[in-house]
Amino acid sequence: MLFKKKAAETSLEKVPQHIGIIMDGNGRWAKKRMQPRVFGHKAGMDALQKVTIKASELGVKVLTVYAFSTENWSRPQDEVKFIMNLPVEFFDHYVPQLHQNGVKVQVIGDQAALPAPTLTALQKACDLTKDNQGLILNFALNYGGRAEITGAVQSLAQAVAAGQLKPADITEDLISNQLMTASLPVEVRDPDLIIRTSGELRLSNFLPWQAAYSEFYFTPVLWPDFDQDQLVLALEEYNRRHRRFGGL
Repeated sequence: MLFKKKAAETSLEKVPQHIGIIMDGNGRWAKKRMQPRVFGHKAGMDALQKVTIKASELGVKVLTVYAFSTENWSRPQDEVKFIMNLPVEFFDHYVPQLHQNGVKVQVIGDQAALPAPTLTALQKACDLTKDNQGLILNFALNYGGRAEITGAVQSLAQAVAAGQLKPADITEDLISNQLMTASLPVEVRDPDLIIRTSGELRLSNFLPWQAAYSEFYFTPVLWPDFDQDQLVLALEEYNRRHRRFGGL
C-alpha cells in the first residue's frame, strides 16, 4: 500500500518551486492511537519540521502550508485553543533549527482575528528569519481562498469608484497583486504542486486562484506520518507529469 512505500534513491529532474500542502489527518491519526485530537496536531508540527527541511534540501523555494482555515473556528473550542497555541510552541522548539537552515517564515490569512499570543509568536518567527535567503515557509493561518479573492475584488472596486482605475484595465496580474500571495516573489506565487494528505480529494478553499494550473497529489497517508520519504514520492510523481498549461 502507498503508506508503506518508501522513496527510492533517485534523481529528481524537476523540483517544484512552490509546493502547497493541505496538512490533513491529524485528528484521525490521534484517534487511531486512542489519543485526543490535539495529540495529532502536536505530531503534525513534528512532521512539518521534517518536511520543511527536506524541501529546502531539494531546492524548493516556497512551501505554503494550510495550518488553519477560516472554517476551522467551528471546531471544538478546546481544539481551536490548542491549535492557536501551536505557533507559540513552534517558535520555541522549531524555528531555531529552521532558522539555522536558512528558512524564512511568512504568514498569509486574516491575522486580525488571531489571539495576541499567537500573533506575537508569528511576528517573532517572521522577524527572526526575515533576512534568510532559503526556502520560504508560508503559513496559511485563518486563511480562506474565497475571502482572499473577495478582499482583492473589494480593493479593486474601491480604486474604480475613486476614479483611480478603469474596469477595462483590470487584468489577471492586477488581481494577483491584490492577493495575499503578493508577498511572495512574483515568479513563485502560484503552487506548481499541491499535496493533500489523509485521502480527501478536495481543495477545501485553499489557494483557489493560485491553483489554476497546479498539479495535485493525493495520498491516504495521514499528515503526522508524512515524512521525507513521502515528500520524495510526491515529487517523483510530479516528475512523471507533463504540464501543458492548456497547450500541447
